[in-house]
Order: sequence, then C-alpha cells, then structure tokens
Amino acid sequence: MDDDDADYMQGSDDEDFGFEYSDEGSNDGDSADVENMYYTAKSKKEDNPEQALKEFRAIVDKEEEKGDWGFKALKQSTKLLFLVLRRPGDALKTYTELLSYTKSAVTRNYAEKTINSILDYVGGGKSGPVEVKILEQFYEATKAALAEARNDRLSAKTNLKLAKLWLDRKEYNRLQKVLQELYRSTLGENAEDQAQKGTQLLEIYALEIQMHNERKNYKKLKEIYNASNAVRSAIPHPRIMGVIKECGGKMWMGERQWNRASEDFFDSFKNYDEAGSPQRIQVLKYLVLANMLTGSEVNPFDSQETKPYKNDPQIKAMTDLVDAYQRREVHAAEKILKDNKATIMDDSFIRSYIGELLRSLRTQYLIDLIKPYTRLELAFLAKQLNVDTEEVEELLIGLILEGRIEGRIDQVAMRLELESKHSLQKKRYGALDKWTTALDSIHSTVIGKNHSGGRGDYGFGMSDSFGPDRW
Repeated sequence: MDDDDADYMQGSDDEDFGFEYSDEGSNDGDSADVENMYYTAKSKKEDNPEQALKEFRAIVDKEEEKGDWGFKALKQSTKLLFLVLRRPGDALKTYTELLSYTKSAVTRNYAEKTINSILDYVGGGKSGPVEVKILEQFYEATKAALAEARNDRLSAKTNLKLAKLWLDRKEYNRLQKVLQELYRSTLGENAEDQAQKGTQLLEIYALEIQMHNERKNYKKLKEIYNASNAVRSAIPHPRIMGVIKECGGKMWMGERQWNRASEDFFDSFKNYDEAGSPQRIQVLKYLVLANMLTGSEVNPFDSQETKPYKNDPQIKAMTDLVDAYQRREVHAAEKILKDNKATIMDDSFIRSYIGELLRSLRTQYLIDLIKPYTRLELAFLAKQLNVDTEEVEELLIGLILEGRIEGRIDQVAMRLELESKHSLQKKRYGALDKWTTALDSIHSTVIGKNHSGGRGDYGFGMSDSFGPDRW
C-alpha cells in the first residue's frame, strides 16, 4: 500500500460500514474487476506511464456512477501528467474532473487530503517551472468546486496556500487580491471581525507582514504588526507567531530600537523552536546581533532557551563574535566576520547592520585606547583600529559631541588633544562658582524686594507697619 492508498484508508473515518445483503453478486464482481484494473495500471506508472494513463482512463469510463476507484484513477492520472509526463494542461483537465467526485463519491476527509496533496506539488516546483496562468487555473478550479460544495474551511485553507505561493514567487499584486478575499472571509454579517476567526486572521497578518517586510514598506508593516498584537481570541500555530515577531524585530531594527528588536527576536526564536522550524537558527543570529547593538553586557546564550544552541555549527561564529564584542577586541571581531562569510555575512539583513556593529565596537575600543593619554596622532589611532584617518576623525567628533570624551581635534596637526584631569576639575569648579554667584544674585534681589516693596509687591510691606512715620 503506497501513500495514496494510505490516505484513502485514513480518510474513510466517516463512512458507513453497515452490511447490506443482496441476491445479486454482480456489483461485487464489477468492483473486484475495477480494483484489479487499478492496481495493474498503477504497477505500470514507472515503466510505461502512457499505458498506465490509458488504463486509468479505462477505469473512469467503466464506472457507471462516480465512485472511489474512478476518483483514485483520476488522482493518479493528474500526478502522472503533472510530475512525470510534464503536461500541466492535461493534468488540469483530469484534476477538474476529479473535483466533481468530491461532492458525494468519496469522504470529505479523503477529498481534502487529495486536494491539498495535488496543490502542494503543483505549486512546489517539483516538475520544474510552472506558468502562472496554469497555477491560477488549478486554484480557480479548486475554489469554484469548494464554493459549490460550501466548504468554507477548505476554501480558506486553499486561499492561504495560494497566498503563500504568490509570496514565495514575489507576485505581490496577485497576493494582495488573495489577501483581500481572505480578509472578507473573516467578516461576519455585521462586517465585524469574528472572535472565533482570530487564528485565521493571524495567519493572514503573517502573510501580509512578510510582504511588507520584503517590499520594505515599514509604515504598513507597523500597522499590521500592531493589528496582530490586538488579536486576543486566537490559538495560533507557533510558526505563525514566529513569523510575526521576526518581522516585528526587523521593523524595530530599522527604527534603531535595539532593545525592542531584541525582545521580539527572542519571542520569535521561542516560537520557531516550539514549532521545530529551522528558521530558529537564523532568528537566533538576529537576536545576537540586536543584543550586541544594545551594548548589553548580558550574553544572549546565558538563557535557558538559547543555551542548547551555543555550540551549534551555524551559531558558533556568532558565539565567538559575542565574546569578542564583550572583550572589546575589534580585530578579533573583524577576523571572525571575514572567516565566516557563509554563516554571517551571506545574510543580507545581518550584513546591513554589521557596519553599525563595528562602529559601536570601534567606538568602545577607541574610548579605552585614549584613556591614558592627553595627546594622540590621528594616524596612530587609525593604525590601531585598522581604518583610515577620516573614519577615526568621524568617530572622535561623535564622541566629543556626545560628551563621552573631553577634548578637541587639531585638524592642522591631525591630532586629538584631550583635556587633562586638572583642567576638567578646573572647569567643574568654574561652573560651580558661576552657579553660586547666580544664586547669590537671586537671593539679593529677593531680599531687596522684601525691604523696599509695597503691599502690592512680592515683599511683606514691612515699611507700612514699622516705618519711621509710625514712631
């Protein structure tokens, strides 16, 4: 028994197994003949697919009423035509004929499994590139049959499958049309989102948020992200939440909100890990990147969830990078990035933030380097950092403007001149002296008003009560 027959047996849960007795044995004999024809044709699939196709057709023609064996023969014919003989147009014809059997000839479960199986290999590219027009025709035929059968649940699943297909193919205009249809299916009679369809709504959001992420439309991405967070009555698959949180993390990274990005990547990783998705490894790399950009001293691999992946071959380079970052070893970090292009730099998202990461690391390294000195040549600093003098000058200007170092750059001599400790203390005392003088001035002004002001003044008007005229 192959997978097709196993699906058939598993899909027969709702069949009636009551016994009916009849004096006529011809039906049993015909059924046995058709069954033999089916397995004979099936045995020829690999060696003589064309002959197998003819014999499967003979089974369909032999049945006076649509039945199990005709359905199975059409299923095998569709598979042969699409995957083996590479004739998608003919496969569409047999598939359309098969759909007419789903109303009454086979159980609902078996029909749904068959439809899902066919749509999976039609859109999966197993037979090579397939024209978009052919794909659309397969799905349109499916949706028409399901609408006629009023199978709303499978209609929604089919549309979700089609939306995922268009997303993978970057057919965004087609994807948007399917998304609109999916959103309509979540609306009730009063055009309000039904709470019981919250899970389906999150699946739709997951597809749309990926589209906006790929198109870098961060304004719409944020709208969908916030809408997904507002859904309460849902029990989504962890993979769906993994997708939403991953895109949310990327959105926060674009806004340079490293802490919020780190939180979302961590949630995404946990969901992917629960779902057993391989995407957890990639998101773990994003989590490490965001954590380093926060400047946190906490090692992201110290948590219970991430610790088992610390020595994973795909993660080892990121683990080493974290160690180098926390030790402020900029040269070691650069070497790790250079030696691990496949596991780090090949990801375009990580690559877009490596410059930011190195800048942060070089800044910290620079602060530690200049601490013992009062005067340093820019050329010396550039050599230590292994960058050009222009970049060193840019880093130093940023540090001076942020108040992280006290000094100035002599652009003629190309030298950094730092304020000495004594000079800094002198400046602080000078500022305190000015502050004290200002307070004295305010105090004198208030006292003066108290002694000279009338009742309408801010003073107490003591001259009116105790002046010389009263004595």
